This record gives sequence, C-alpha cells and structure tokens, in this order.
Amino acid sequence: MLVTACAGSGGAGAPSTASPSATPPEVLCARIVAHWSREVLDEGTYGDYQSMGLSNGQYDILRSVVDDARAAKKREGAGAAYELIDRQSREGCAARYRSGGPDKGPWR
Repeated sequence: MLVTACAGSGGAGAPSTASPSATPPEVLCARIVAHWSREVLDEGTYGDYQSMGLSNGQYDILRSVVDDARAAKKREGAGAAYELIDRQSREGCAARYRSGGPDKGPWR
C-alpha cells in the first residue's frame, strides 16, 4: 500500500499560496523591442514584424529605435547604441501603453 502526505498549511515545505504577478505590457514590449533592435543593429537587416512577435505599433518603435541606435553607434560606439536601445525601447513602450494599451485595430 502506497501512502502519501501533504504538508500542512504553514509547514516548512508548504508551497507558497501567492500567485506570480503578471508582467506589465509595457515591460514586455520594451524587452522584445530592445532584443530585436540589438539583432537588427548587429545584423544590419530587418525581419518581418510578425516573425519577431511584434505588433505593427511595436515594430514602428523598433524602427525608430534602430535608426537612432545606428547613428549613435557611428558616433559613440556599440555600448552607447545599446544604452540608447534600452532607454528608447522603455520610453516608446511606456508611451504606447500609457493609456492602458493600444486599441486602434488588431495590429496596433
């Protein structure tokens, strides 16, 4: 006979009852835009926004960020370009989701 037991509430091995909090959409946006911006900057070519997992609006942010990052890379080097990518991705995505999220169509 197989007997199993569960830890009682509050026991040393009891699992946490707190659920993980969801990552805000502006944070997810900034992460993915920054990731793909670095890829585009390093490889020199753009991919399809859908294959990157971006919406059309996020892709617009990426293109603007990459344009500025390319100029920064020429002037100040890759490190400055990566810092710019992080900053502008956060700012662009924060502005995009400031009012609770895009709602002007399925790809915005």
